[in-house]
Amino acid sequence: MGQVRYKQVVDALATEIRAGRLRPSDRLPTHRQLARTRGLALSTASRVYAELEAMGLVVGETGRGTFVRDTSYARGAGIDQIAPHANAVDLTFNAPSVPGQVGLLRDALRSLALSGDLESLLHYQAHGGRPHERAIVARHLQTRRLRVTADQVLIVNGAQHGLAVTALGLLNPGDVVAVDALTYPGFRVLAEKLRLDLAPVPVGPAGTDLEALERLCKTRPVRAIYSMPTVHNPLGCVMHAQARQRLVSIARKHELLVIEDAAYAYLVPAAPAPLAVLAPERTVYVSSLSKSVATGLRFGFVAAAPSLVPALERAVRATSWNTAGVITSIACSWIEDGTVARLEALKRKDATRRQAIAGKTFAGMPLVAHPNAYFLWCPLGEDQRADRIAAALAQRGVAVSTAEAFATTPHVPHAIRVALGSVPEDELRRALVLVREAVMQDSS
Repeated sequence: MGQVRYKQVVDALATEIRAGRLRPSDRLPTHRQLARTRGLALSTASRVYAELEAMGLVVGETGRGTFVRDTSYARGAGIDQIAPHANAVDLTFNAPSVPGQVGLLRDALRSLALSGDLESLLHYQAHGGRPHERAIVARHLQTRRLRVTADQVLIVNGAQHGLAVTALGLLNPGDVVAVDALTYPGFRVLAEKLRLDLAPVPVGPAGTDLEALERLCKTRPVRAIYSMPTVHNPLGCVMHAQARQRLVSIARKHELLVIEDAAYAYLVPAAPAPLAVLAPERTVYVSSLSKSVATGLRFGFVAAAPSLVPALERAVRATSWNTAGVITSIACSWIEDGTVARLEALKRKDATRRQAIAGKTFAGMPLVAHPNAYFLWCPLGEDQRADRIAAALAQRGVAVSTAEAFATTPHVPHAIRVALGSVPEDELRRALVLVREAVMQDSS
């Protein structure tokens, strides 16, 4: 009977929410009030709210209560989001592009068509890339200060594939992985699918709270740490040199595998040395040309110690067998002839210009951002709600991400992440004005 009663309460509240009788942002009764008015045990009332939250209908906030979620906006607005409307200004993802890139692709395809090695591209490739291609990537990584050989490099289908290969090859279900309390959604989803146990560590504008990381390692059997030391996504912070040394010291002390995500690191070439330089024996460095060249160019690379490479190669074989020969050929030619370096320089200037536009538009607002980053983080006031703001913007044709996509803690902060690198500058200016208006209106 108790099970039937519990389900009846869940169904009744769900019906009220879906019918609009309980509206977005309405505060629901406390667990004790619900138990009293519905004739439930307190534990059963908590279970009711937990199921409604799992259904995406409510959200619980520590110290504030349980609220009806605005379901008109896609949950999370991250890797699992529903694609924005075709006419929406998409400020959720970055796909940076500069003038002339289409011409570069056209020229590259012509050059490839005239080459004498076309037949080889029709066949399976080596699992981590052909030796001469791996050597080209190794030389490219040397410009990032990584002293790696071709045998330490694997070519993969983008940075997300590189992260998947790393987790699949080097970690096991149940392994505890330290992550920032706000982190890249793609790694969150990957960890969920591979059944990794993510252990959140506080993070702020200066980066990971390393004292908290040390405490975590003393209390739990942490196997690895996932880190974005240069241009953290979503905060944009760049970890300073002393903090990197401290992180490496903790990793060595507790024998942690370090997974370094450098997808946006090209935006700050003068940043301190990568973690892979400081701890090459235990760091897997993952990056790609998606942000620096083009998101459609699914070309990434993983660099690791020789002892880790065989397991990574097996993971490549298990997931994609090898990278696409045509894409790899184009990417390697662009690395060799300087195209990648030129595009990176252009995009650094582009990102800085767009960040300046955002800073001017959001003047006076408490932003967290790096002057070179293609995104910014906008924390909200105590009485503001990110899903409400996102829903209001969606009605005005602008898509933004909420903190839910990035949070690894049960309590999700109210904030929005604004991507700056996917729309023309004039369109970006107009959209940012709408974002500012939505945030200010929600606070009034």
